[in-house]
Amino acid sequence: MSYPQSVRRASGSVRPSPVFLVLVAIAVGGGVLAWDADLFARQAKVGVFIMVVAGWIVSVCLHEFAHAYVAWRAGDHDVELRGYLTLNPLKYSHPLLSIGLPLVFIAIGGFALPGGAVYVQSHDFSARTQRVLSGAGPMVNLLCAIVLLTIIGLFGSEESHSAFWFGLSFLAFLQIFATVLNLIPVPGTDGYGILEPSLSYQRRRSLDQIKPYGILILVALLFVPEVNQVFFTTIRSLFELSGIPARWEQNGNWLTRFWL
Repeated sequence: MSYPQSVRRASGSVRPSPVFLVLVAIAVGGGVLAWDADLFARQAKVGVFIMVVAGWIVSVCLHEFAHAYVAWRAGDHDVELRGYLTLNPLKYSHPLLSIGLPLVFIAIGGFALPGGAVYVQSHDFSARTQRVLSGAGPMVNLLCAIVLLTIIGLFGSEESHSAFWFGLSFLAFLQIFATVLNLIPVPGTDGYGILEPSLSYQRRRSLDQIKPYGILILVALLFVPEVNQVFFTTIRSLFELSGIPARWEQNGNWLTRFWL
C-alpha cells in the first residue's frame, strides 16, 4: 500500500530521540520500583521520585513537541532543523525555564520542575494557526492528565500498590497545574498566545516588551498568598472532579519530596 507524500514526510520528520526513549524507560522503571514498595519504605520514595520527575520531563517534551509539530505542519520547517521534532529534552532547554526557575523553587523549599521552550515563526501564520499553535502544548498536558486520571480511577487502590497510585496521582496533578498555568493570559504564556491575534497591532507591540518577563511576573504573583490560595484551590478542585481523593496527590507529593 502506498501512502500520500505528506504522510511519508511527516512520519520521516518525527524521530523520537534515544534520550526521550531513555526517559520513558526511566519513568517506567521508577513506577516498577514504586509498585512493589511499602508506602513508608525508602524504595517507595525513590521509585515515586524517579517516576514523577522522569514522567514530568516526558510531558514537557510532548508539550513542546506539540507546539513544534503544529508549526512544522503550518510551514515553519526550521523547527525540524533545530531538532524540535525529535522529542529530545536537550533541544527544548531554556536558561530561565529549565535552570533558573527550578533553582528558585528549590531555594524556597519547593519541588523544582524543569520547563522548556521552542522558538517558532508564529507571526508568519494566520490568526487561527497561531491560536492552535499556542493551545497545542496545554492541550497535551490536559490529555496527559485525563489519561492518567482515567487509569487511576479505573485501577487505583489505597490498599494495594498505594505508593505507585499516589505518585501517579501527583503526576496527574502536575499536568493540571501545567495546563492552568500555561493558559493564564500573561504575555509570554500559551494563554496569551491564544489571545494575542485578537489584539490590536499597537497593543501587541506594547505587550511584546513584557513577554521576556511574563513568566517571572506570573511566578511572582504566585508568591502572593491570596493569589496562591485561589490558584491551587482551583487546581485541586479540578483534580477532585475526577473523583480521586485529594489526599492521593498530597501523599504523592510527600513521597516525591523525599528530602523533606
